[in-house]
Amino acid sequence: MPADTLTLTARALLFDMDGTLVDSTEVVEAAWRGMARRFDLDAEELLAAVHGIRAEDSVRRWAPPGTDIASVVAELSAYEIDHAPSTLAVPGAVAFLESLPLTAHALVTSATLPLAVARMAGAGIRLPQLVVTAEDVPRGKPAPDVYLLAAKTLGVAPEDAVVFEDAEAGIQAGLAAGMRVVVVGGHRSAATEGLPRITSYETAAAEADDDGALRVTLRIESDS
Repeated sequence: MPADTLTLTARALLFDMDGTLVDSTEVVEAAWRGMARRFDLDAEELLAAVHGIRAEDSVRRWAPPGTDIASVVAELSAYEIDHAPSTLAVPGAVAFLESLPLTAHALVTSATLPLAVARMAGAGIRLPQLVVTAEDVPRGKPAPDVYLLAAKTLGVAPEDAVVFEDAEAGIQAGLAAGMRVVVVGGHRSAATEGLPRITSYETAAAEADDDGALRVTLRIESDS
């Protein structure tokens, strides 16, 4: 696949977690397949719909009426935290995040804080100072709330932030927030058309200038 180099200038980089910085696919699929069996749901249909969405929102949508939503979410979270040590880092993610100023990037995830901490530790990736999670906003992705909160907390305008995302809900959230979005991985949709895409961070580099602006160089993949 053809590739090219892209240079972006930003004041903050905002990273989704699952599928963007870490590979937790095996554990996530096992957890949600268990829910599908429990409620006699189509597992493939469920898995296609939950990626990038808060667990609470997905359980509320898919579980039968009368389900104890909080209890099911707690069970899913406990399972995923227990299996977090098996989480793998996306190639190059550890070194790339370690090269960034702690105050110039954030983790912005639909996971809960305990799960985010466990998965990042399992993958060996340093947590930034700012972590925005499912509990911090009334509306999860694809609403832009999490990304707008992250930018506001870091003190940067939306147009000065770059979002790294792998899932449809997160890509839509970043775009709705008025931010530039870099797609990580192979997801393709109408929302990803024209967006830069990377498959790893192995060739990514960033430099900060004296006034805090980041100059980020990415090896992007072409969809052609």
